[in-house]
Amino acid sequence: MTTEKNMELIRRAYTTLEGGGDLEASVELLTENFIVNLPGLPEPVYGREVWKLGAQAMLDGFPDLQIDIEDMFAAGDKVAVRVGFRGTHRGQFQGVPATQRAVSFRSIELYRMEGDKIAEEWVSPDMFGLMQQISEPA
Repeated sequence: MTTEKNMELIRRAYTTLEGGGDLEASVELLTENFIVNLPGLPEPVYGREVWKLGAQAMLDGFPDLQIDIEDMFAAGDKVAVRVGFRGTHRGQFQGVPATQRAVSFRSIELYRMEGDKIAEEWVSPDMFGLMQQISEPA
């Protein structure tokens, strides 16, 4: 795939997650042996289901999730994205009960493609900033 097609695939992946999300449509954009690289984990984790669990947790906590692509560029089989997330904390997230607070945070994300699917991700979301927004007293 060309870099433009790779970027369009990532745009489509983000679009499937907004406003409640369509996880089944999202999963179809991933390779069967999808690889997830997360900060704090010593080794990658594998599989569409692992990704789906993480995405579901985010959508459960922030069902009105909105995603803003702030920067995106591609080279070869990789796409890099600076992305902003906004939503309302309407469900439990990371053990914190719903606060009804509006939140926003950013992430730097890198994706690797195989053919017309997303094969691997490295994500670095500002979880500290997000957790501060939902954990601090109002």
